[in-house]
Amino acid sequence: MAIFSVYVVNKAGGLIYQLDHYAPRAESEKTFGFPLELVLRPHDERVLVAFGQRDGVRVGHAVLAINGLEVNGRLTADGRDVLEFLSSPANFPVAIRFGRPRLSSNEKLMLASMFHSLFAIGSQLSPEPGSSGIEMLETDTFKLHCFQTLTGIKFVVLADPRQSGIDSLLRKIYEIYSDFALKNPFYSLEMPIRCELFDQHLKLALEVAEKAGPFGPGL
Repeated sequence: MAIFSVYVVNKAGGLIYQLDHYAPRAESEKTFGFPLELVLRPHDERVLVAFGQRDGVRVGHAVLAINGLEVNGRLTADGRDVLEFLSSPANFPVAIRFGRPRLSSNEKLMLASMFHSLFAIGSQLSPEPGSSGIEMLETDTFKLHCFQTLTGIKFVVLADPRQSGIDSLLRKIYEIYSDFALKNPFYSLEMPIRCELFDQHLKLALEVAEKAGPFGPGL
């Protein structure tokens, strides 16, 4: 069981904190000859598989590394364009690592804003007044849990569907936010949280939740 990530969204829908705690990655590294049997295309500043599959490599997977060099967007770590490099027979054979593309900072901001809107829609669709909005979304690979405070701050946790104690964890995160963000004289409300003590106590809370489930008294 695992807790994947934590998001804190302000009452206007802005992402003010995000932590990737555990990211399971299905990656495949293979050696290819020329010509490359997969069709690659640039998309959103990434190089993705547009057609073809082989040994765990699927359409939509991104190029993560070439010959051991990490790929950042469309460039390798030494500044070479991925598509240009792979178009030259002289560079083959080549080892390419593929995997699910990582979310960029802008994508995380956009997704937080989208969830904020969905949360509001969920409240408006309720047949009864005073709906709390979306508290949980479930898929076959993860559950999204949300706790909104009276002031409109949303704490969102993505976790393994089998992970227990998430309700207690959400309230623990709220407690940590109150103690180490709100009480910090240098923190401004609704602004991004940049506090080392908040980071430390949040990571500790996630580790406790993963190992022990619900929080007991005094934790």
